[in-house]
Formats: sequence, structure tokens, C-alpha cells
Amino acid sequence: MEKYVKSFANFARMTRFIGEYRAKIDDKGRLVFPSAFKSVMDPGKPMTLVVKKSLFAPCLDIFTEEEWGRQSEAVRARLNSFNHEHDTFWRGYMRDRALVEPDGKLGRISIPRQMLDSIGVEKEVVFSGNDYKIELWARDKYEASAIGSGEFTALAEKILG
Repeated sequence: MEKYVKSFANFARMTRFIGEYRAKIDDKGRLVFPSAFKSVMDPGKPMTLVVKKSLFAPCLDIFTEEEWGRQSEAVRARLNSFNHEHDTFWRGYMRDRALVEPDGKLGRISIPRQMLDSIGVEKEVVFSGNDYKIELWARDKYEASAIGSGEFTALAEKILG
């Protein structure tokens, strides 16, 4: 029971990102971070974000620094650092990340251009709240990734039974 209470307390403290927001890259390669996402973050903590290429989709995953710590610790706990494959996986998992902070005036963020290029961003992006993380997509790829209601229903039945 104590484990459940501790787990629930951690769950209740997590920042939750909900919604979809479109943005354009300005001439200096900056994006305005959605104010709806800023508003759910802890105002007492620095707004440092960790950006990483998604493992499974052509998008970037954006985590609060705190959530990134939780996620990477959960992955690291499953690995044996004396196992060559595990060590190689961990190195790949920790590669190509960036720390970003919205600027104080307009809340703009600068994501390294090579990361944006890796997901095909040209001018327009979609910030998609995905509960504990934000996905950043090139607008056209985001729209193309939508699944139909029939496919979603089939997945729900298969996964949730």
C-alpha cells in the first residue's frame, strides 16, 4: 500500500501537457513555446527542457528536465553497464539531446537546426501535448501520422482488450 501511495504522489506531481498548437519558425530559427504548456509548468522551477529525437516517430520529444530524469533513470535501471549491447544502447539513447530554455520576453525556444532537419521541419510545426512529454512535429508529417478511428479502435481492442 505504501508503494502505491508513493507512486500516486509522484503521478500527481507530474506536469501534464494536453493540446495541439501550431507555430512558425522565425528568421532566426526560433519557435514560440505554447503559453498553454508554460502555464502548467512549476513557476518556482527553471523552465529547462530536454529535447530528444523520438525512437519511433519522425518527431522530437520534449521533456521537462525533471521528467527527463525520471524517464532516463527508468531506462538506465533496466540495463547492465557491463553488458556490451546495453552499453551501446545507452550511448545511443543519450546521444543527440539538447537543453533549451524559453527566453524571458516572448517564450521563444531555439532548437538546434540539425534536430529540426532530422524530422523534416521547414517553416511550420505542431507542438502536441502527449501527457508527460510534448512531441514536436513538422506540420505535414503530423497531419499524415493521424490514424483513422477504425484503426484506433482496433488498436484499443488489441492493447486494452
